[in-house]
Amino acid sequence: MDFGDKLKQYRLNEGISQEQLAEKIGVSRQAITKWETKRGLPDVENMVILAEVFKLTLDELVLEEVKKQENKPMIFESETVYDIDTGKHFDINLGGARKITLKTGIDEKIRIRLSSETLEKIGSLFKIKLDEKRAKLDVELINKKGVSRFETQESVDIELLLPEKFTEHCEVSASVKELFIEDLRLNRLEYDGDAEKVYICDTEGSLEFTSKTDYDIRISGNCTKLDVNQFKAKTVVCLENAEDYKFENNGRKCKLITRKNGEIVEWTSNDSAHNTISISGIFSELIVEM
Repeated sequence: MDFGDKLKQYRLNEGISQEQLAEKIGVSRQAITKWETKRGLPDVENMVILAEVFKLTLDELVLEEVKKQENKPMIFESETVYDIDTGKHFDINLGGARKITLKTGIDEKIRIRLSSETLEKIGSLFKIKLDEKRAKLDVELINKKGVSRFETQESVDIELLLPEKFTEHCEVSASVKELFIEDLRLNRLEYDGDAEKVYICDTEGSLEFTSKTDYDIRISGNCTKLDVNQFKAKTVVCLENAEDYKFENNGRKCKLITRKNGEIVEWTSNDSAHNTISISGIFSELIVEM
């Protein structure tokens, strides 16, 4: 089991939230989220404190992860950078990938970084095509060498960094195993496609997901607005701070179910909450797990 999975399991076994664990060891809740979602590791001092909190030895907590780090493969990368000088509507088609990370950055550039442990010449295998038309920029990831769909979804990671200052509306089409949306600041993001796992962390703006397949979404920190538009599909949204959200059913013949610890509960959402999670579409189901 990876360190992130172990940390989350130990925390849940103790019955404490990410905020409570963060307070115990003196870090931010975002740091706990980063560790649990396998995007980083604690330093030695925090590892010691975590071991004390969970009454474990350091070997029990980190040994397996350390061995994996020692055998970490080489990463092959390719990056495309494009300057932006005015507000844009981005229309982005990324095709298939193992993992996609969406963020906004403070500089005036859009950055698309491809990485893989197995595709050594990834820069020559794929091409980023950019087509700018006044207030719109079309971005397409082109598979130049016919790398199979299976291989791209097993070995290609994509990081998309959007310029916060100039990103108003962004449409992204993709099919991915893991989708990370973190530190995102924009008016509206539309995601059209499949994603086996979705992780949302500290976003501002409207997120709209459209698909005919199921979503498993985990939210940590703030998420201003999430709307899931599906046809005959199910979405499970896991929340740690349900009191910060109001829930809405805006679909046709859709169901909105709230659960706590796996059991269906009656939940009156906070109508004065600033964050909203809603279901739209047809014959679909939204399960909010608290």
